[in-house]
Amino acid sequence: MSIDFLLDVWLAHSATEAIISKDQSYSYGWLLDRCRYWQQRIAAEQIERGTVTVVIGDFSPDSIALFVALAGHGNILVPLTWSTREKNAHFIELAQAEVCFRFDDNDVALVERRPTKARHPIYEQLRERDHPGLVLFSSGSTGDAKAAVHDLVPLLEKFKVPRHRLRTVTFLLYDHIGGINTMLYTLSNAGCLVTLQDRSPEEVLRVVEQHRVELLPTSPTFLNLILIGEAYRRYDLSSLRTITYGTEPMSRALLKRLHELFPQVSLRQTYGLSEVGILRSKSISSDSLWVKIGGEDYETRVVDHVLEIKAKSAMLGYLNAPSPFTADGWLRTGDAVEVKGEYLKILGRKSELINVGGEKVYPTEIESVISELPSVANVTVYGEKNAITGQIVCADVTPATIMSELSLRDFIASIKRHCREKLQNYKVPVKINIVEDRQYSDRFKKVRK
Repeated sequence: MSIDFLLDVWLAHSATEAIISKDQSYSYGWLLDRCRYWQQRIAAEQIERGTVTVVIGDFSPDSIALFVALAGHGNILVPLTWSTREKNAHFIELAQAEVCFRFDDNDVALVERRPTKARHPIYEQLRERDHPGLVLFSSGSTGDAKAAVHDLVPLLEKFKVPRHRLRTVTFLLYDHIGGINTMLYTLSNAGCLVTLQDRSPEEVLRVVEQHRVELLPTSPTFLNLILIGEAYRRYDLSSLRTITYGTEPMSRALLKRLHELFPQVSLRQTYGLSEVGILRSKSISSDSLWVKIGGEDYETRVVDHVLEIKAKSAMLGYLNAPSPFTADGWLRTGDAVEVKGEYLKILGRKSELINVGGEKVYPTEIESVISELPSVANVTVYGEKNAITGQIVCADVTPATIMSELSLRDFIASIKRHCREKLQNYKVPVKINIVEDRQYSDRFKKVRK
């Protein structure tokens, strides 16, 4: 079976702590027994190999055991979470789901058989190979979400190489390539996976303190929230060895502050996509935005300042969109980058670039400058159409403290003054909006207009 290497690790470490959920500990022996239970349940339910199987839940002892059992049985897995509940019915239809497991708050799964027959050509490819599959949906922030289909066998390959054994918190979601990577990395190295009941700064840092978490995989937006509310002051974070950040570009100002506050923690940028998986990465240093990505089974190149990737673990294709690969197998990521020798700096999505009279502006550059002001708690920069210049630079800003109307006028003036000192004129925001609403998605990524 494709998961035999994983089960061998669990058997060899049967007495070792594997999962902490709701502050309760579960050993690898328990996880192995539970995986066997699900294998028997799958057989009893007469779920055939190659069946498209949705699992709705979050990281929990049983959802993890079921995921592995379904992979071992050769099913095509479609993990979904309750955070996307408004879209789940659409995702289930789009995936042509044939069986659905729904976990409740008590980690009990209800099984539903659906009348659908999944006959997509990509699914037929997997069945011909007799390989398990994985379907992941993009966030769908622009247009309909795309359903990427992976062959799980090459995706699992990199986890056969022993790495570090760490206590890791499951911040990234169960239906996200980063969350799946966190789960498989931790459990293939006999580490301990610490699950979350919610992903607020207070709960995440409480869990880090209580369970001596060593690795926190997260996003720049979430790290900024930790600083805004100063939650980091209220918890003992001395166990943390590494914070990895990805899913969106990091601002220079935020990284600098994090490095100053947590000098003992290695801050490491990661890079991955639903279409190719998570690449191995190495930052020049904890306070640098320059990163080297690639490693085994991955190749990278930059064409017209946009990163392209070729990977053995690349998806087979989308269920609902044309192939994004070039004729020679390279994925054009849409991420604009700068190059310095072997290292790259991720500038942001090319689609988010602001064109001001022919001049290119990347939102993260302006966000980084505005974030230097201690009076700013959060900022999101985006472009708006303009009849003269094509677009203008706009910024939604949340002040660090409550201000009067008069103070807000001075606050906006100070932002523009600071930007004029640090940026070319065309990069200075023309429009600054004061906002109180959160500026991020359920996946803790900035939402740009």
